[in-house]
Amino acid sequence: MLRRYFFLALVGSTALASRTPAADVTVTKTPTALEFKVGDEVITKYQYAGTVQVEKGDGTKPLAKPYFYPLNAPGGTCATRPWPMIRGTQGETTDHFHQKSAWFCHGDVIPEGIDLKTKSADKHVKGVDFWAESTGHGRIVCTTVGEPKGGQVRTQNEWLTPDGVKILDETRTLTVSSLPVGRLIVLDIDLTASVCPITFGDTKEGSMGVRVSDEFRLAKTGSDGVVTTVDGQIAKAPAKDNLPMWGQPSVWHDYSGSVGGKTVGLAIFEDPTNKYPAVWHTRAYGLMAANPFGRAGSGFPAMKGNTDLVKLAKGQRLTLRYGLYVHTGGTTEGKVAEAFTAFKK
Repeated sequence: MLRRYFFLALVGSTALASRTPAADVTVTKTPTALEFKVGDEVITKYQYAGTVQVEKGDGTKPLAKPYFYPLNAPGGTCATRPWPMIRGTQGETTDHFHQKSAWFCHGDVIPEGIDLKTKSADKHVKGVDFWAESTGHGRIVCTTVGEPKGGQVRTQNEWLTPDGVKILDETRTLTVSSLPVGRLIVLDIDLTASVCPITFGDTKEGSMGVRVSDEFRLAKTGSDGVVTTVDGQIAKAPAKDNLPMWGQPSVWHDYSGSVGGKTVGLAIFEDPTNKYPAVWHTRAYGLMAANPFGRAGSGFPAMKGNTDLVKLAKGQRLTLRYGLYVHTGGTTEGKVAEAFTAFKK
């Protein structure tokens, strides 16, 4: 069992005010996206269908998996990278085409007993790659979007092989609420091995991920970016990989810094009751991801010698819960620890 880390926060004058009820969040549903707003401010759009422009050139291709973009702090400043959804931003990076703002998936999902006619271009992937979007990748296809109830929407996804064969069913419930200095998006994920036994492969490429704004990534010259963990570990720009918190367990990481002269941040929360605690794939170039499936082969220091892969028997379910908290200010000013307390309830 991995050691779990908890942040001890003072109560009283520093306690978080009650979060705005989800009913105050409005949701607009279109054939391709859900838009969540508080008043006139857009919190996020959840893109669940449609097409995206190819990495190079002017063509388009079907969406590989749902993603959130933008992710706006109160006041409207986006904390995630616009590319590749929006192109031509001054100084933009164009690496890792598959890292579209914020998403959930895994880089190696092995359908036991199913012959994969089309293989991943990555020789290290034993099953289906839902993380990268190179030749032979899988797709997470949203098949049903329920009617919004306040700030909550339930969706149904099918995880498909490159040849379109379903290997997993997923119910993904999104709940969006407004806190005093931030917005909280909660993902309740229910994965069912409805077709065959499933093994989640041993890779660092997963799972609840975000790509933060280029302006405050730690590797950028002149950045004031900071990564902070629940136990107070800090990495500041300028920095190079590997960061000291890389490959270690934690219940949250926060990545914050300046965008257009305004300080904002984005945290990922892991529910402490998740059956498989996450180890963190947080990088100086701007990636931050909580990975519950990586083991010794991932290279994560905390997983050295651990070869106990996560497996689901046919018909078995796995539930996971994560939060995305986008806030004004740094980790302290943005009340990240207090927001995590609200998230746990």
